[in-house]
Amino acid sequence: MPSFRSPKAQAEHAVSRKIALGTGRHDHQNDGRIHSLGTARSYEQALKGFADYLRQHRLGDLHSASEQEARQYLAERSEVVGQKTLDLDRQAIQIHLGQKLEIVCSSKESTLATRSYTPAQVERIAHAQSETNSLATRLAYHAGLRAHELLTLRPAGERAASGHRQWNEERFTGREGDRYTVVGKGGLVRELVLARELVTALEARRLEEPRLVIDRGVHYSQHYDIGGGRAWSQSFSSASKRELGFSNGGHGLRHSYAQERMNELQQQGMRYDQAKGTVAQEVGHFDKETTEAYLR
Repeated sequence: MPSFRSPKAQAEHAVSRKIALGTGRHDHQNDGRIHSLGTARSYEQALKGFADYLRQHRLGDLHSASEQEARQYLAERSEVVGQKTLDLDRQAIQIHLGQKLEIVCSSKESTLATRSYTPAQVERIAHAQSETNSLATRLAYHAGLRAHELLTLRPAGERAASGHRQWNEERFTGREGDRYTVVGKGGLVRELVLARELVTALEARRLEEPRLVIDRGVHYSQHYDIGGGRAWSQSFSSASKRELGFSNGGHGLRHSYAQERMNELQQQGMRYDQAKGTVAQEVGHFDKETTEAYLR
């Protein structure tokens, strides 16, 4: 399909190739076809959104779309739309690609309220955890990491950031330290900056050989003896409840990071929208509106 077609035209063409009206849906389940006009209209809208995303990020069009690009799109969508919309997007894309995609859970509902922690609260929580989980908490807070990203930490010299993205050169303005990388949603590899004292503590726990960790059914090759994934999340929530009487979950540390970085960047003279775009990339988003939820 020609790449100069509009996203709307691409979506219409893609759906037209899959329509099989006049055949009962329940008699032809999982046949990769669309059996109702209502579903066709819904899928057109969903695929138009995917095509818009591909064009915006200069990734091509629906005709050349890959499974990896679909996963990344759904990962980013998971933070701005509800589960019903997200499931519809996934179903439309997998019909178009002709291959099944993993279910992605929406996190929109969990990011609507303020969930940030103050620096003093983070220290109280970290102090109440084991050494491995305490360091993981400080790392997550300092760099805005997701729970599973803690399992993927590597020095930037050992693994480059994803090359299919255009990274903002203003990332980490005002922060000093060493660069590391993590693997985020959809397999996106991004850089982060760790303060020297955290680098010293982290490198002291470097494993002689990487170890296999299975978290929520996903396999990770972990290079440091620190907490991460579900086990760290549970430790964090338990410590938060013990120390503070409540828990906003480990994800709340990403809210803290985003809010603190916005303040830092604006104090250095950066405009609000520019600062928000910079912070969006630092936490692994490319949609500034996604990051807006972290700033409440």
